[in-house]
Amino acid sequence: MTFYTAKGDDGTTGLLGEGRVPKYHVRMEAVGALDEASAALGLARAQCSAAQTAPILLEAQRDLYKLMAEVAATPENAERFHFINGARVGWLEEQTDELSTVVEMPKEFILPGDTLGGAALSMARAIVRRAERCVVSLFDEDEVINPDLQRYLNRLSSLCFVLELLENQNAGKRTSLAKA
Repeated sequence: MTFYTAKGDDGTTGLLGEGRVPKYHVRMEAVGALDEASAALGLARAQCSAAQTAPILLEAQRDLYKLMAEVAATPENAERFHFINGARVGWLEEQTDELSTVVEMPKEFILPGDTLGGAALSMARAIVRRAERCVVSLFDEDEVINPDLQRYLNRLSSLCFVLELLENQNAGKRTSLAKA
């Protein structure tokens, strides 16, 4: 058994359903950004020290895997891969709200880099925001129809921000502000 298929050597990739699209297709850009977001969350998970962070990030990575499947599905197969819904968005909101009771919200913009885990979460947040822009584009073009995909990614970026603050606080570091 090999770890490659060579099916994409012609510059196309398969969807979950019938058909292939160019690798640069807007749907594949979204899938790629979601894949990068999951990898960035994994990198952050490996570097974070606050006890709450790793289990939250692991669950979010599992959600992203399912979200990625729905985005990669053809419109006629999307319902088969539908997992992200209001309840999953609510879970992110609960995590963010709970953590916001133990971290101080900065009154100004912050600069990433006060801790390794915090910096990794900031990078993950930026990648999640890119993935969100890609999914919004698909939604606006009627390529995906589930509005909870956009909502989930929007809340995930907020959660990454709060987790960054938590990581800095847990390490005893003050989060750097953009204006000194």
